[in-house]
Amino acid sequence: SLHPLVKFSLELLGHPSARKLMEIVAVAGLAQNFAALKSLTTTGIQEGHMKMHLLNILNQFNATTDEKEKLVNYFKTHVVSFSAVEDALNQLRTIS
Repeated sequence: SLHPLVKFSLELLGHPSARKLMEIVAVAGLAQNFAALKSLTTTGIQEGHMKMHLLNILNQFNATTDEKEKLVNYFKTHVVSFSAVEDALNQLRTIS
């Protein structure tokens, strides 16, 4: 029997044949590769990856909506790391 998520995915894709599913997976892989190449040649993979996790880090610190907005704006021009987010949030909370 198939995992429920696999069943849902196949339904979403319209129950493709094995060949069609292979094509879909290949295209998805190529898209990921192109995205990685773009990131490597522009901002770098770590910067994009950490910016993606910024809200997750802020959620771990129970940041308010206002704090999140301010820090998302701040980190548009600063390097994101767990410790940098923690420091910036602590500084913001000290000022407020």
